[in-house]
Amino acid sequence: MGLLPLIKDDFGITLPLAGLTVSLYAIGVTIGAPVLTPLTNKMKRKHLLICIMVVFIVANLLAAFALSFSMLLAMRILSALMHGVFMSIATAIASDLVSADKRSSAIAMMFTGLTVATITGVPFGTWIGQTFGWQMSFVTIALIGLLSLIANIIVVPKDLNEYEQTPIAQQLKVFKNKSLMMVYLITALGYGGTFVVYTYLTTMLTHALGYSDQAVVGLLVVYGVMVAIGNTLGGKFTNQTPTKALSVIFLIQAFVLLVVGFTTHLHFLGLLAILLMGLFAFMNVPGLQLIVVLFAERDNKATVNFASSLNISAFNVGITLGSVIGGYVLEQFSVMMTPFFAFIMVIVASGMMYVLYIKEKEHNLAQC
Repeated sequence: MGLLPLIKDDFGITLPLAGLTVSLYAIGVTIGAPVLTPLTNKMKRKHLLICIMVVFIVANLLAAFALSFSMLLAMRILSALMHGVFMSIATAIASDLVSADKRSSAIAMMFTGLTVATITGVPFGTWIGQTFGWQMSFVTIALIGLLSLIANIIVVPKDLNEYEQTPIAQQLKVFKNKSLMMVYLITALGYGGTFVVYTYLTTMLTHALGYSDQAVVGLLVVYGVMVAIGNTLGGKFTNQTPTKALSVIFLIQAFVLLVVGFTTHLHFLGLLAILLMGLFAFMNVPGLQLIVVLFAERDNKATVNFASSLNISAFNVGITLGSVIGGYVLEQFSVMMTPFFAFIMVIVASGMMYVLYIKEKEHNLAQC
C-alpha cells in the first residue's frame, strides 16, 4: 500500500489504477483459499507448503522485474493465489500440532503473523521503496519468502496427520447455513470498511495531513503497533459472547472513522484519529474467525476447514471492496472523503452483528 504512489509515477498511471495491485491481490487470495485448497488436498501438507513458497518467491521476483503494469498485476495475482492456499493449510496444521483445548490459541498465534506483517512489512516495504525503488521491495519479499521456505523445510514436522478430502457436496452445505453466510457478509463489510481509508493512508498522511514521506514510515510503524494492541485485545474481548463483543467493536470503529473524516485537515488531531482507527481496524479478526469455527462445528464438523477458508476469502473480499470504493472516492471526490464511506460499511456490519447476537441469544435460551 505504501508503494502505490511510486508505482503510479513509474508506470505513468493514476493512483486508483495503481490500487489494483492491492485489490487484485485480495481477489487472488479470495479465490485461492476456497478453490485451490480442496484441489490440492491429496498432496502431503508439508510438500504443499514448500511448493507454495517456491511459486510465491518466483512470482515476487518476476514482479520486481516487471516490464509492464499488466505483468506486475499478473504476478500479484499468482502470489495471491499461493497466499490463499497457504492460509488455509497453515490454519489446519497449526490446529493439529496442539491438543484440542489449545486449538484456538494455536490458530490465533498463526494469525498474529498478519499483525507482525502490518507492523513491520508496510513501513519497512515503504522505506525500501522510497529509498531504493519499489522493485527492491518485491525483491525483499522474495528474500523473506526464501527464509519462510527454509523454515517450512526445517521446522514443520514430516509426520503430519493427513486427512481424506471431505466430499465437495458435503462442503457446499456451508452455503445453506444462513448464520455463516451472514458472518461472511459482516466480515467483508466490517473488516473491509477500514480499507477504504487504509489503502490510501499514505496519501492521506502526506497530502491531507501534511506529513513528509520520511515521517510516514515512522507513523506506519506506530500504526502497526496500534493494530497489534487491538488484535490482542480483540482476542480477549471476544472469548465470551463474541457476537455481542463484535457488535460493540464495530460500532466504536464506525464512529472512530467519522472522527477521522472530521479531522483530516488537522495535522495532530487527524493523526491521533488515524492511530485510533488502527487500534480497532483488526480488533475484529480473532472474533470473526472464532464465530465461523463455532457455527461450522455446531452444524457439521466436517465443514470447518472449508468454512474457515471461506472466511479468509471474506476478509479479502472486504479488502478488495474497500480498496475499490476508496479508489472511486479518491477519483470522484478526495482522499478526505474516504472515512465517511468507510463509516457506512462498518456501521452496517455493526447492526448485522447485533442482529446475529440477538438470534444467538434466543437460540441459547431455546436450548435451555
